[in-house]
Amino acid sequence: MVLKRLHDKLCDLLFPPRCVVCDRVMGRTDVPKGTCASCRDVLKLIKEPRCLKCGAQLEADETEYCNSCKNRRHYYDKGLALYEYTSVRTSIYRFKYGGRMEYAHFFGREMARRLGGAIKEWGAQALIPVPLHPSRQRRRGYNQAAELAKACGAALGLPVEEKLICRARKTRPMKLLNAKERQINLKNAFLMLQDVVKLDTVVVVDDIYTTGSTVDAMAKLLKAAGVKKVYFITLSIGSGV
Repeated sequence: MVLKRLHDKLCDLLFPPRCVVCDRVMGRTDVPKGTCASCRDVLKLIKEPRCLKCGAQLEADETEYCNSCKNRRHYYDKGLALYEYTSVRTSIYRFKYGGRMEYAHFFGREMARRLGGAIKEWGAQALIPVPLHPSRQRRRGYNQAAELAKACGAALGLPVEEKLICRARKTRPMKLLNAKERQINLKNAFLMLQDVVKLDTVVVVDDIYTTGSTVDAMAKLLKAAGVKKVYFITLSIGSGV
């Protein structure tokens, strides 16, 4: 225990904790909060009213579904996101492409703190991160969805099933594609590696929800393998209308 405390103090001296929003070194009182005081209100939480399917922010209380979910069938059962994408976009970019794996601790625990009640209500038995293709994971050094899932799962006492599904085919970057192209791009992209009939309810974890194509592809595969309910949580989502 003493050695761990010394190790942590040394790490803080050599690599002082930085705000996940502005990337400036934080004061000691800000470290547990993950952001400096001036950035505390930058990250915009998704609040009610939400789309009853994908969880996107809606403008009117009387609206039940966003336009996307009104006009499209999803294989997953329901999902929730933590932040509006535009408010966390820069942080996600550093998290995914800038080697800032330490962001997972803050973001994953925030997902657990704010979305954990729903996850428990769903009766989740495991968290399943969206896998990266091995070549892409080697280049990045880690899978950001898996790191989020591990931090969230540790806070909620839920297992993380990283070896259940693999990315069998290297796909094109999703940000370059429209909704139809995303569906085509993900066709046969995932492969089951284990028997999951023992799992009835799972939660897929990712960093960004755009059209739902990725979660749908995984949900379709999981349900074909015997899972009855597939939910999702993501760090961010675009705006609903």
